[in-house]
Amino acid sequence: MLKPWSYRGELKIEILSDFPERFASLRTVYVGDDAIPFSVERVRLHGKAALLKLQGIDSTEAGNKLRDQLVQIPTDEAVPLPEGQYYLYQLVGLKVKTTSGEPLGEVVEILDTAGANDVYVVRDGKREILIPAIEPVVKEISFERGEMIIEPMEGLL
Repeated sequence: MLKPWSYRGELKIEILSDFPERFASLRTVYVGDDAIPFSVERVRLHGKAALLKLQGIDSTEAGNKLRDQLVQIPTDEAVPLPEGQYYLYQLVGLKVKTTSGEPLGEVVEILDTAGANDVYVVRDGKREILIPAIEPVVKEISFERGEMIIEPMEGLL
């Protein structure tokens, strides 16, 4: 999320990435729901945040117009993850089935439980199921097939 930082148009952003060092190589970012492209003039880490100077944003007033917007990078510039790890955006939209083939719906949201495992929100139009993102439950994720296979724990469904 963006907020103005200096009178020269610098913006302070909350770092949501597990790879803050990647900010050093940013050349273009996309801001807001409309993904408006901005060239990056400079970036520096500032504690748990980053200070970002975007081309064309040269004052506090211009920075205020971008306040509380999400800053994104193109997916092809994302840091490659090790085998078995995924970016959260990759999971949204996957169809969820049980190991016995029963369709449960689609992952529509991922809840961060602050320290514990994430929880996948699965909806099928009639019901909502909360799936804990733990190995005993999530058995397979296949982006090629667009699905997640789970073994429901007792009482889950």
